Amino acid sequence: MRFHSSSGGAALAAALIFAFPSGVLACACGCGVFGVGTLPLVAPDLGGIAFLEYDFMDQNRNWNGSSTAPAANNPDKDLRTSFFTAGGEYMFDDDWGVMAEVPYWERHFATTGADGNVESFDHGSLGDIRLEGVYSGFSSDMSTGVVFGLKLPTGDFRYPGFDRDTEIGTGSTDLLLGGYHAGPLTADNAWSWFAQGQWEHAVAQTGAYRPGDEIDAALGVDYSKGVIVGQAAITPTLEFIASQRAHDSGAQSDRPDSGYARFFMAPGAELDVQAWKLYGAVEIPAMQHFNGNQLAANVLFKVSVGYSF
Repeated sequence: MRFHSSSGGAALAAALIFAFPSGVLACACGCGVFGVGTLPLVAPDLGGIAFLEYDFMDQNRNWNGSSTAPAANNPDKDLRTSFFTAGGEYMFDDDWGVMAEVPYWERHFATTGADGNVESFDHGSLGDIRLEGVYSGFSSDMSTGVVFGLKLPTGDFRYPGFDRDTEIGTGSTDLLLGGYHAGPLTADNAWSWFAQGQWEHAVAQTGAYRPGDEIDAALGVDYSKGVIVGQAAITPTLEFIASQRAHDSGAQSDRPDSGYARFFMAPGAELDVQAWKLYGAVEIPAMQHFNGNQLAANVLFKVSVGYSF
């Protein structure tokens, strides 16, 4: 992520905006953690950016509280997901912009059946679309802003074999509200930093399942004087990401085995070549606490590519 002066305008806002995602006893996906962090797809001052993102999470270890627990305590054995997201953002001026994200997920779910044997289910589907507005007019350099919008119930939440908390869609309409701030750490702008947060709250639901409120936040730094090779620039980044989710509710939920608090360290790098940007990061859990028995991942992966226009 680059810090831009007031002449940088909407680029700073875009850098922050795009920097920002269980059956019985399985971990509710918690993919909101992919929604924050340094995803440095910087739009031009006036105009936009189109991007593609791939995230991967394999929840294959049972956790109880703050430590691993015997796999026998959890009938669910594996929840493996590839997240594909196409999106875009457009800044009309230095104050206002809009953004949209259209996800497609491929999910593998292994759980213990009624006969005591492990059975697997595989499903690919459109996920829950996100539509948001952006306001960045608090200061002339656009270093502070808010993001607001809705997550729509477009994802499939009725696939056989999956429970409501492992389905690709939640079946709920969620309110999204976030904020960000960024600035230079050094006078020459070699080091810059940002902070970002996002809150997600279900305002309407389908059936007897309501996902718990989720808060995701990120604090990151980058070093712009990285490696220069011809027209390409490589910028190393480091982020600290926190995620907290409340218990799910409703008769179709598994309330005791839902909700968590997690903290990640995420080293990564950005490659800039003219209007193209490529970013990758590895998110490593440093601390996790899960209510009840839930499936957790050893590591999370993120790759994105964007084109400014």
